[in-house]
Amino acid sequence: MTMTDVEIRPVFESRTKCLKAATHTVHEKLDAGIMAHEPFSSRARYSVFLKVQYAFHRDIDALFSDPILAKLLPDLDRRRRLDLIAQDLVDLGNELPAMKTEPIFVDGKDLPRALGWLYVAEGSNLGAAFLLKAAAAIGLSEIFGARHLSAAPEGRGLHWRTFTAALDEVPLSDEQERVAIAGAEAAFQRVRELVREFFD
Repeated sequence: MTMTDVEIRPVFESRTKCLKAATHTVHEKLDAGIMAHEPFSSRARYSVFLKVQYAFHRDIDALFSDPILAKLLPDLDRRRRLDLIAQDLVDLGNELPAMKTEPIFVDGKDLPRALGWLYVAEGSNLGAAFLLKAAAAIGLSEIFGARHLSAAPEGRGLHWRTFTAALDEVPLSDEQERVAIAGAEAAFQRVRELVREFFD
């Protein structure tokens, strides 16, 4: 057998790394777009940010109680944040936003797509330490107004690594991998749409 007879495959990258690389540009644009609205400059601006968060997590809330996903991803039900966001809104004297559309997910049957959306949701929690500090500057905390930004009891890093280790182990075909990436991209785009809807 010669070298030309051997199929040369690229070094395997984890699904998490592939998702990060594939969504880097849209993620960067989203972060810049959100911060351009100065969501931590006042409680009023922060309340708008909370409405964006509420709308996004309402879209995916059904995934956290889906039995199929629960078998694949550890402590999925404990990762749910919709109620915490709702309480943050109430803390600041806001009503829950009236939504014009139905939630995007009603279950996790479209598994690869759901995994892409959950990757985005969990990733946002990893970066919430910076946001929690910004919230503290306007008098908010893990027990008032910024509950949804609080860290898991085991710490943000371990909480994230536990999730990504399980995410990387879910068996998917090549086509399903593409669907998962498309799902993550769609999740970032959805947040961008919500930012425009609520801030503009």
